[in-house]
Amino acid sequence: MKSGASGRYDGKRVLVTGSSRGIGRQLALRFAAEGADVVIHYFRNGDAGRSVVAEVEAMGRQALLVRANLADEAKIDHLFDEVAAHFGTLDVFVHNAASGRNRKAMEVDAKGFDWTVDVNARAFLLGTQRAVGLMPSSGGAILAVSSFGSQRVFPYYTSVGATKAAIEALVRYFAVELASRRINANAISAGAVETGALEHFPEIEKTWSDIEKKIPYHRMVNADDVANLALFLCSQEAEMVRGQTIALDGGLTLLVP
Repeated sequence: MKSGASGRYDGKRVLVTGSSRGIGRQLALRFAAEGADVVIHYFRNGDAGRSVVAEVEAMGRQALLVRANLADEAKIDHLFDEVAAHFGTLDVFVHNAASGRNRKAMEVDAKGFDWTVDVNARAFLLGTQRAVGLMPSSGGAILAVSSFGSQRVFPYYTSVGATKAAIEALVRYFAVELASRRINANAISAGAVETGALEHFPEIEKTWSDIEKKIPYHRMVNADDVANLALFLCSQEAEMVRGQTIALDGGLTLLVP
């Protein structure tokens, strides 16, 4: 990454939830590399969050670190209050944070399902409502990170898959309702991304091996691939891509199982 480099996001403020590690971390760093000041959000891993802040600041950009439990509405308000106090405005809101109870459909308990809905789908709704209030009259961008589990069956992914489907539906409604305010909304359906996010799923080694055998391209998707698409979708270049969920999976979901 080029320290102090200019780019599409010069002077912009970007919030990425769940940006202390994995896809979120790479998104924050790539937005900063293109000129944005960024808000680094985390819940559990403060050391990782501070590490991302240091990398952003080394590029000559500003970084705000905020801890917030997205299952708690008051903490979502706290997150956006901090953004408002520190930056005043927000140009891009990326909902990347996700959690879930990794169980089969018949084994998902009500508490685990509610937690998954709150962190994944409700936080996206409430976060977007707050983000829009901070966006300038010239417009802005909303982006959600989804997965192919929203439309297809992935082992032990019931609660997460259902909430990802809800997120994709919200994107369509946001795109229509916010069009008059020049705010765009899209989602990236990232399939089988090489991060540590899936390591807690049961039988993940077998599942991962099966995916690698099926993908038609020569490698798996990585966090940088997601960032490449995110930078486009949140830019003026994607002005007429509205309310869409773009599959980013190396062609995996094109094949018949």
